[in-house]
Amino acid sequence: MSERILIIEDDERLANLIQVYLIRQGYRVDWHNSGEGAEEKIQQINPDLVILDVMLPEKTGFDICRDIRSWFSNYILIMTASEDNIDEIVGLELGADDYLAKPVEPRLLLARIRALLRRKQNETEGLKEQIALFNNNTLAFENLVIDGENRKVLLDGHEIDLTTAEFDLLWLLANNAGKILSRDDIFSQVRGIDFDGSDRSIDARISRLRRKLLDDPDNPSRIKTVRGKGYLFMREGENH
Repeated sequence: MSERILIIEDDERLANLIQVYLIRQGYRVDWHNSGEGAEEKIQQINPDLVILDVMLPEKTGFDICRDIRSWFSNYILIMTASEDNIDEIVGLELGADDYLAKPVEPRLLLARIRALLRRKQNETEGLKEQIALFNNNTLAFENLVIDGENRKVLLDGHEIDLTTAEFDLLWLLANNAGKILSRDDIFSQVRGIDFDGSDRSIDARISRLRRKLLDDPDNPSRIKTVRGKGYLFMREGENH
């Protein structure tokens, strides 16, 4: 069965052009024309990928992205008419997986969609061996407990909501506590693909993990950025 895509876009002409084009490429495509009811639509059909416009009536794409990211684990591609790259940064920080500026070139959109959906397949295949390691394993770091068997994270005894991708990244980092992991390492082990040098999604996930773990983004004590090298999950008592 072909992958399912949901377009959330209030510009009927643009949405129709994208929908027809993607259907011709073999995808199943739905369309919703407003921020109102968008989250319910996503829950209803659970698409493999959401194409989400930023400027929507009733509720912005940024707000929708932020609100669904805790429970929607599939891909979000944000579109905006703004040429300011601050929209890209905001979108990625809120949990989007990719970003395109309007006007959208159909072949570029298709390439981005294919790349994201291939990533999903690669993540699934690449994690099969790792999933076996999750079972019957628990990692504990002071007030943080990562339960690999049940895929739960507790901070000070309270469960933290993480997406599948966030949990996988946290497990990888914590399982290599005290070791610097490069972006190449992370992409290879979590996604099963090579880092292309420009993808910011890992950085965005790190940022979200820090927020959820109450790790000061300006001076993190749990997940450190090692300039020019990658990321380091700190063991207790370490100081880098």
